[in-house]
Amino acid sequence: MSGIDGKVVAITGASSGIGEATALELAGRGAAVVLGARRTDRLEVLAGRIRADGGRAQIVATDVTRRADLRRLVAVAVETFGRLDVLVSNAGIARTAPVSDLDVDSWDAMIDINVRGVLHGIAAALPVFRQQGRGHLVTTVSTSGLKIAPTQAVYAGTKNAVRTLLEALRQESTDGVLRTTSISPGFVRTELVDSVEDPEIREQMRRRMAELGIDPAAVARAIAFAIEQPDDVEIGDLTIRPTSQG
Repeated sequence: MSGIDGKVVAITGASSGIGEATALELAGRGAAVVLGARRTDRLEVLAGRIRADGGRAQIVATDVTRRADLRRLVAVAVETFGRLDVLVSNAGIARTAPVSDLDVDSWDAMIDINVRGVLHGIAAALPVFRQQGRGHLVTTVSTSGLKIAPTQAVYAGTKNAVRTLLEALRQESTDGVLRTTSISPGFVRTELVDSVEDPEIREQMRRRMAELGIDPAAVARAIAFAIEQPDDVEIGDLTIRPTSQG
């Protein structure tokens, strides 16, 4: 099944940024979208926009650290639209600081959301994909995992863990049923920096994001490109960054 029209796509972290832009892009191209996030008030507004434009959208309160929430997200997609073609695991947080700060609580939060959240999605979606005979996992990673920088050790570590996970899953899934795609955005104008607790680092990142950041819609188009390929074509890795990012 190539193209996007008619596909059913579940998206975590859909209440803002890349997740929101991806929902709008895919719904505008004919996909039915199931929107997952903790901020259901924002999801209601987003779903309303999609429906007003003639699209199909359903919302599910989703905390990716809870396995039951991911199971419910997948179940709602299947119950409402008959199947699930794609899971976009986009929810993530970035809390940057030198390792020597020993901010163990932030480490735990990033591991829980950025790594366990993706694993929970895989555990929920993979049995459905196997039963259908087709499915696609798309995960938002980061260029922070490609170019390691001070203060980003744990954040980059979580993103590289997910990149490794998807590559191993790809090698385990060469029977034509499952496709995997890692999207590595650079500076994108999103709310990601809001989760950075150090005020000085947060302000530095906000300034850099304002200077360099690209629109989340650019990442959404890259995700759509990977999804729209024929079933026998897999876009394994995509890096998308501002042309001025070093």
